[in-house]
Amino acid sequence: MTSPLTTSAAPSSAARWTPRLWGTLLVLCAAMFLDALDVSMVGVALPSIGSELDLSTSTLQWIVSGYILGYGGLLLLGGRAADLLGRRQVFLVALGVFALASLLGGLVDSGPLLIASRFIKGLSAAFTAPAGLSIITTTFPEGPLRNRALSIYVTCAATGFSMGLVLSGLLTEASWRLTMLLPAPIAVIALIAGLKLIPRSERDRTHRGYDIPGAILGTASMLLLVFTVVQAPEVGWATARTLLSFLAVAVLLTVFVRVERRSPSPLIRLGVLRSGNQIRAQLGAMAFFGSYVSFQFLVTIYMQSLLGWSALHTALAFLPAGALVALSSTKMGAIVDRFGTPRLIVAGFALMVVGYALFLRVDLDPVYAAVILPSMLLIGAACALVFPSLNIQATNGVEDHEQGMVSGLLNTSVQVGGAIFLAIVTAVVTANTSESSSPQAVLDSYRPGLAVVTAIAVAGLLITATGLRGQRTRQTTILVAKSDDVQKSDDVQKKNEQVMEEAQVAARD
Repeated sequence: MTSPLTTSAAPSSAARWTPRLWGTLLVLCAAMFLDALDVSMVGVALPSIGSELDLSTSTLQWIVSGYILGYGGLLLLGGRAADLLGRRQVFLVALGVFALASLLGGLVDSGPLLIASRFIKGLSAAFTAPAGLSIITTTFPEGPLRNRALSIYVTCAATGFSMGLVLSGLLTEASWRLTMLLPAPIAVIALIAGLKLIPRSERDRTHRGYDIPGAILGTASMLLLVFTVVQAPEVGWATARTLLSFLAVAVLLTVFVRVERRSPSPLIRLGVLRSGNQIRAQLGAMAFFGSYVSFQFLVTIYMQSLLGWSALHTALAFLPAGALVALSSTKMGAIVDRFGTPRLIVAGFALMVVGYALFLRVDLDPVYAAVILPSMLLIGAACALVFPSLNIQATNGVEDHEQGMVSGLLNTSVQVGGAIFLAIVTAVVTANTSESSSPQAVLDSYRPGLAVVTAIAVAGLLITATGLRGQRTRQTTILVAKSDDVQKSDDVQKKNEQVMEEAQVAARD
C-alpha cells in the first residue's frame, strides 16, 4: 500500500502530513466517532422509544444488547477479513451498511425491526473498527507519526461518546427517531470522502486459503459469550441455562484454539499472544472499558433516578471528562513518545482508581463542584492517558498483514470486557437491593457496585504495572549495551593511537 506521506527520505520531513493524509485520518476518525456516538445516544432515548412503540423493559434492553451482540461477536472475523480481503474495501462496504441501518432504525415502527437494525449496525461496526484501525497502523509508520495519529483517532471515540450524551438529550426532546437518523448523513459523507481519500490496499495473496472453521467457531463462541453475559442478570447467573451456555462457550473456545493451531491461515495467530505487552494491552482494555461503562451506567441512573436530573443535565455532568480527553488529543502523541506506553497506562489506571474511589462519597444532595467534578476530571485524564496508549501498545511491533487481526482482537477485548463487567456490576447491585424503595436504600445498593468498579480498575492497574519491570529491564540492557559500545570505541581509539606512535618511532629510526 502506498502511503500518502510527503516523503520518507528523512524523519523530519516525514513528520509533515499532506492534506490527503489528514483527509484519510478524518474519514477514519468519523467512523470511530459514529460508533461511539451511536452507543451513547441510544441510552437516553430508551424511555421515549418504549413509550411510543409500547415495548417492555426486557425488550428495550435488546435495543442496546443487539448492538453489543453484533459488535462484540463479529470483531474477530471483521479484523481478519480486513487483512485478507483488503482494508479499504471492507471499511467502505461496512460504512455503507452502517448508514443504511441507521436510516432503517429511524423509520421503523416495530420493536423487533428496531432491534434488527441495531444488530446490523453492530455487525457493520465490527468490520469498520478493526479495518479503520489497521488502515492507520499500516499507513503511518511505527513511531511518533503513528502515535500522533492513534491519539487523535481514539480521542474521536471519546469525544463521540461524550457528544452523544449531550446530543441525545437535545434530540430526544424533539423525537427519539432523530437519535437513530443522525448517524446516517454523517456516514454517507464519510463514505463519499473515503472513496476518494483512503489509499487502496492489496489483498493478502500469500495466505493459504481461508480459515472457515475458525471463523465459524470464533464468531459462534463470541456471539454466545456476549449473549450469555447480557442475559445472565435477567435469567440468573446460577440457572441451568446460564451455566450450560458458559459450558458451551468453553467447549467452542477449546475447539477454536485447536483449529487455530493447525490452520495454515488462522483467524488468530496464537503466537501473537506470547508477547507480554500484547497480553497486558488486551487485559488492560477489558478492565479499562469494563470499569468505565459500568461506572457510567450506575452514575447515569443515580443522577436521573435519585437526583431527578434531566437527560441533558446528566450529559453535561459527564462533559468535563470528555472535554479533557478532546483537549489533550493533540499532545498525546508527543507524551507517548517521551514516556512510553507502559508508564502512561499505569498512571492512567492510578488516576481512574482515585476517581472511582472519590465518587463513593456521593449522597442524595451532592455539591457537584466538590464531589462529582473531581471524579469526572480524574477519570477524563485517565481516559486520555490509557485508551491511546493501549491502542499503540497493542499494534506496535505487529506485521502489516496482521494489523487487522490485532485490531479486531483489541476491540473484542474492549466489548467483551464491557459486557462481562457491566453484567457483574449489575448483578452486585441487584443482590444488594433491599425491600425498601427509599432513595437512601437505593443509593446504598449502588455503593457495592461502585466498589466493584473500583476493584476492576485496581486489577487493571496491577496487571499493567507488571510492564514497568520489563521496560526498566530493556532500558538497563540498552544502557549497558551503549556503555559497552563506548568502551569498545575507547579501546579502539587507544589502540589506533598506540599504532600511530609506533609508526612514528619506526619512521624516525
